[in-house]
Amino acid sequence: MVAEAEKYKSEDEANKVRIEAKNALENYAYSLRNSLNDEKLKEKLPDADKKLVDDKVTETIQWLDAHQSSEKEEYEAKQKELEAVANPVLQKVYAGAGGAPAGMAGGMPGGVPGAGAAPSAGGADHGPKIEEVD
Repeated sequence: MVAEAEKYKSEDEANKVRIEAKNALENYAYSLRNSLNDEKLKEKLPDADKKLVDDKVTETIQWLDAHQSSEKEEYEAKQKELEAVANPVLQKVYAGAGGAPAGMAGGMPGGVPGAGAAPSAGGADHGPKIEEVD
């Protein structure tokens, strides 16, 4: 039984990587769709841009439904295609709005684990100086 488990270990690992890539693409597509339906974003997004991104999201979701067993590289290529359409549109909207959307300040919700605090933009430190004492 142990020999059989070892035999299928590499196959299981390949399936895990493939499924992670599929899930990443699926999550990105549905996240984009939800963003497009957000009322705050709708009013800032021109109809032509919204339709362009929405059509690409729909196409990607249909492709996912038809290609459940594709390879990792195919899922990653599809995600890059979707990002190539969506990112310029979203950057244009967020640049015109004066920054990142609510919850996305700093780039990621919750920040990046282990990255530490962002440096202050003000230059001189106006707050109290805290020193660690052992």
